[in-house]
Amino acid sequence: MVGPTFATPSFADPQPDVLGAGYEALTVELPDDAEGAVVATLVRRRAAATTNRAVLYIHGFSDYFHQIELAEFHAARGEDFYAIDLRKNGRSLLPHQTPTRMADVSDYYPEIDCAVDFIVGEGHDELVINAHSTGGLIAVSWLADRRAALGDVEPIIAVVLNSPFLDVPAAWPVRALAPRPLAVLAKNRPLMVLPSSGPSFYQVSTHRSERGEWDFVPEWKPVTGGIVRVEWLAAAQRAIARAHAGLGLECPILVLCSARSVRGREWSDEFFRGDAVLDPDAIARWSTRLGLHVTCIRVVDGMHDLLLSLPDVRRRVLDEIARWSDTYAR
Repeated sequence: MVGPTFATPSFADPQPDVLGAGYEALTVELPDDAEGAVVATLVRRRAAATTNRAVLYIHGFSDYFHQIELAEFHAARGEDFYAIDLRKNGRSLLPHQTPTRMADVSDYYPEIDCAVDFIVGEGHDELVINAHSTGGLIAVSWLADRRAALGDVEPIIAVVLNSPFLDVPAAWPVRALAPRPLAVLAKNRPLMVLPSSGPSFYQVSTHRSERGEWDFVPEWKPVTGGIVRVEWLAAAQRAIARAHAGLGLECPILVLCSARSVRGREWSDEFFRGDAVLDPDAIARWSTRLGLHVTCIRVVDGMHDLLLSLPDVRRRVLDEIARWSDTYAR
């Protein structure tokens, strides 16, 4: 896949991004959907020197790209860094849209196609996909479908997954919904909001207005946690079931996840030292179904988004990415 994979729209001229100096945002208008106009936004951070290597980051549920440390890490390694804010998320959320709405993971394929084509067009023939949580599920699904349609998915040389969404945690009350009743609900009441298991101490543990150190935009990444709708969960469960059956991806895959989960109905500092969203044991178990060459690393004291963990943990995560990339993504 060198050059365009499908007929894709073009990104508009770059504009200064909200992240500040060195960061640019490029917007692409995509075909309208049932809610109307659709856009996606590509964030770019170039390395100091011209390079043929790049990284494309895909965010998780109810999220957007704001992890500057990751971008600076790759730029320092001489790799151009890009991040896509998927439709109805972050920079790409329009006033008329339902935030995070997803009928199927393939909803996001057009913007990933556009991003990859754009990155290739900028002179990159070696591209690593880095994705977090639901973004990881979307990324491997996209790779599997594009490989089925096109053969080898060049220039993708490796995939790095940060706590990918590979199973619905037992702690979620909605897990009791079997796939068939959930599919019926998704068809008849797609925007029905599913019950929450309690406050999102994960989000509380990250944002500066609460107990964290990060200053992300709450309108784009709610401090109270995102709203899970029936349609979204049905789509995620279909993709998860497919991943469990085995995707057979051939490129090297690095899966990073916490060494343990943490749960509780009251706040404690333990939420700084475990995954409060997904079950990392399940992530590790199912990661082997993704491809033929999978490395799984358990990160002691890692939070759900490992790149939002405590500083010493973040350094270890980046060190692991560098060591693995220098071995397998070359």
